Amino acid sequence: MDEIYLEYTFKVSPAIPGTEILIAELGYAGFESFVEQDNGVVAYIQKQDWTPEILQDIVILKNPDFTISYSFIEIKQQNWNQEWERNFRPIVVDEVCTVRAPFHQVPNTKYDIIIEPKMSFGTGHHETTHMMIQFILKNDFQGKTVLDMGCGTGVLAILAEKQGAVAVDAIDVDNWCYLNAIENVDRNECHHINVYQGDASLLSGKRYDVIIANINRNILLEDIPVYANCLNDQGMLFLSGFYNDDIPKIQERCEEFSLKFTENLEKNLWVAVKFIN
Repeated sequence: MDEIYLEYTFKVSPAIPGTEILIAELGYAGFESFVEQDNGVVAYIQKQDWTPEILQDIVILKNPDFTISYSFIEIKQQNWNQEWERNFRPIVVDEVCTVRAPFHQVPNTKYDIIIEPKMSFGTGHHETTHMMIQFILKNDFQGKTVLDMGCGTGVLAILAEKQGAVAVDAIDVDNWCYLNAIENVDRNECHHINVYQGDASLLSGKRYDVIIANINRNILLEDIPVYANCLNDQGMLFLSGFYNDDIPKIQERCEEFSLKFTENLEKNLWVAVKFIN
């Protein structure tokens, strides 16, 4: 039986920074996939996770500095590909890594990652994924063991292997992401990635040289103790899915577990941060 999703189309003015703020709040409310547009965003949530009050706590909808209108419809899982193909364009990160669909032209970059995201998050278009790709490109993954937590499409796990990681665990709580990541791992001929469905409870007894977690602030704050316990000495922790204003809370939480802040990247209000064990 196909899963039913609700597709919300939001028109936002001014679009910047309104759309980014709206996406963050919708993510906290349970929306799991987003397609940004010039004048707003299309957001998706499983019908089983939806309630009539789902937008009640979305603060930006009540902010007089923004004008936001929306409508929504029900869609079935198999209808997503056609919508995605109309909107998805290849991206190039730092002229080194291309993320594209199978029907796009083969690029002239060092890394060529082929993704069919369906409803999964993580095509590289969103700022957080883009910055995490940048972090992977600029750090040493050769011979490392890696965790990609909240893997979405699996794009970060795939790049980690291409950068030299010898063993990668990719985990996502959503069944759609789990299945999609498996497809994309196979599509990119990766041989060192294991994909699991679940949350941080799967990490008991696990150890990694690198942990990548692109989720959201609240989940990160809850799971940082688990990540710290799983990180090898001199291991690297990369976090994203939050704003610059959230860095002090994230840093304070990490420092409780002897994780040292080293640097951050910023793109359109979003940030990605690096910590060392």
